[in-house]
Amino acid sequence: MRSLSASELLNVWEWGRTQPPWSRALRLLATACPETPIDVLGKLSIGQRDALLLTLREWSFGSKLVSLAVCPSCGERLELNFNVADIRVAPPSEPVEMISLSVADYEISFRLPNSLDLMAIASHKHLATAADILVERCLVKVAHNDADVLVNQLPPHIIDVVAEQMAQADPQAEVQLAVSCPACCHQWQPLFDIGSFFWIEINAWAFRVLREVHTLATAYGWREADILAMSPNRRQLYLEMVVSK
Repeated sequence: MRSLSASELLNVWEWGRTQPPWSRALRLLATACPETPIDVLGKLSIGQRDALLLTLREWSFGSKLVSLAVCPSCGERLELNFNVADIRVAPPSEPVEMISLSVADYEISFRLPNSLDLMAIASHKHLATAADILVERCLVKVAHNDADVLVNQLPPHIIDVVAEQMAQADPQAEVQLAVSCPACCHQWQPLFDIGSFFWIEINAWAFRVLREVHTLATAYGWREADILAMSPNRRQLYLEMVVSK
């Protein structure tokens, strides 16, 4: 994987404005990993995908992250400051492709959810239905007392165990922040989604860069490609000269 140029990032942003989150994430990685087919990227576990997105975000905008949260108890708005290292989870020594477990006479084999699974459930508004479809897609084999069992015949507690094992095997897929409200002392653990967070940053960056391109192109008649090829520092210097005229 390599870092993205300003032009590449702007192209991904322009294409992704009308795309769903899972598609944006894959397009970002496909652009940064031109040697890897997109169908291979689509089969990475969510944690593996998010680990790559986290690295790409660090290369693009630095290691510091600033986010906002609203206290669910008193409504206080909080600014959260943390670093990429704070939410990066060490990957397993060996990539996990298949997991097998035994629970109450059930023998279960499953794989970890990936971006293709998220695509399959994206249109389902009912959370429980989407979760059932996700589990069904990831279950490879289920047997009870050596007899094959259909997914819809599994007891709820067995499905809960599978979901818990998925989370443990792919911890980067579900990052929780430890937050304490200074106003009311309420503590909670909101989920942090690097895909959504990164895209919000890209969106803000893109509008800012387009304004810079417009200003410099108007002042000097330069092409967009030439302006984007400049370092941010050099662009800023020219912008300051335009403003000071």
